[in-house]
Amino acid sequence: MKPTFEQALGNALRRRRVALGYSQETFADEISMHRTYYSAIERGEKNLQIDTLRRVCTGLQVPAWQVLREADAESA
Repeated sequence: MKPTFEQALGNALRRRRVALGYSQETFADEISMHRTYYSAIERGEKNLQIDTLRRVCTGLQVPAWQVLREADAESA
């Protein structure tokens, strides 16, 4: 069963975070976000606003369009 778009987006963000060597807690601190909120994003439990997605992607040093594209391909 394919993941929902939100789950696929969370997966894409998780892969980027892990590749950069961040724990969820360290990364959430880095972007001034509560760890439990960021964790819910990675689990696909949050429907992100554009400014929140941009904030996360800036912290991950990746363009938002690229993460959205990965999520779209995984959930299609």
